Amino acid sequence: MATQLGNLFILAAPSGAGKSSLIKALMEKFDQSETYPMQVSVSHTTRAPRPGEVDGVHYHFVTHEQFEQLIEQGVFFEYAEVFGNYYGTSRVTIEQTLHRGIDVFLDIDWQGARQVKKLLPDTCGIFILPPSAEVLKERLNKRGQDSAEVIASRMLEAVSEMSHYDEFDYVLVNDDFSEALGDLESIVRAQRQRTVKQQMRHQDLISDLLSDPGADEC
Repeated sequence: MATQLGNLFILAAPSGAGKSSLIKALMEKFDQSETYPMQVSVSHTTRAPRPGEVDGVHYHFVTHEQFEQLIEQGVFFEYAEVFGNYYGTSRVTIEQTLHRGIDVFLDIDWQGARQVKKLLPDTCGIFILPPSAEVLKERLNKRGQDSAEVIASRMLEAVSEMSHYDEFDYVLVNDDFSEALGDLESIVRAQRQRTVKQQMRHQDLISDLLSDPGADEC
């Protein structure tokens, strides 16, 4: 895919590390910003909606059969199966959004990250770690949504997920939420200042600055 004006970010983390809260806080901070337009990609999934989740806002909820049909149609930029359910991101939607200069955030796991990086090496990958295993388990328990058996399964999966942290460009430890949010914001700002992006964003300015100052005098 050709270089796009917008940046594509991947945020991955074990369940309970605070990834969703960080993304939400970042979106709220830059809501309606013309300098830093950004949005979270709404993925497709076959899992059932959790309390408070809205179809088309948090996820596009589909059946296994519908998801597999979309795979055959080549709709997804990336997809993976996690805990027996499919998750996938629309390729066309991502490309169109980036082309308009809007940064896109993908809330996916390391499997999806590998697929995206293969298609778009320019993608910025960020992995979020909890400050300790004890804190991670405590956060999962506080949700009050899963049984002890499910939490134990998620803790085992977390170890597997975290073992891929070194495949990402940045690693954030979410101990102090405000500090982690500040670090995430710094990464986003830095990505937008990269030369390749600034060349596209300020093409006319750069051309004018590099023009022959004596040309107007002739």
